[in-house]
Amino acid sequence: MKKIILKETIDSLGIIGSEVTVADGYARNYLLPQQKAVLATPQNRKIIEQDRAKFDLQIAKERKIAEEMAEKLEGISCTISAKVSEEDRLYGSVTVRNIIDALKKQEITVEKRMILLKETIKSLGTFKVPIRVYKEVEPEITVEIVPEK
Repeated sequence: MKKIILKETIDSLGIIGSEVTVADGYARNYLLPQQKAVLATPQNRKIIEQDRAKFDLQIAKERKIAEEMAEKLEGISCTISAKVSEEDRLYGSVTVRNIIDALKKQEITVEKRMILLKETIKSLGTFKVPIRVYKEVEPEITVEIVPEK
């Protein structure tokens, strides 16, 4: 395991300027060559500390953009029609991909990793689905599953 300092915000790891521990291969093969991070040495810590004000400005900007996007997403509702049997049970299930496609029809673009669907939806009804826009910014959209006509 290697200790690194992030030079940009990476959803799965942390925000810009934070010190995290990652697998050697992840650091060596991806983060360091892509210049998304630097090794956590005393010298690099000093450099990062000097850039702290710039990082704080970047974090504030990212958060403001995320909150604006969250405002747009809050209260959004999408309807997905699915094939059902006589007992109103779904054939298959509704997945993240179905939700992305339904939002795309409303000209709303979200990435797969942003949708926090704990498990696939297997019944008709209305469900609240959180969307992670930024760390700790998770508006909920309403997904309604109706029988296909």
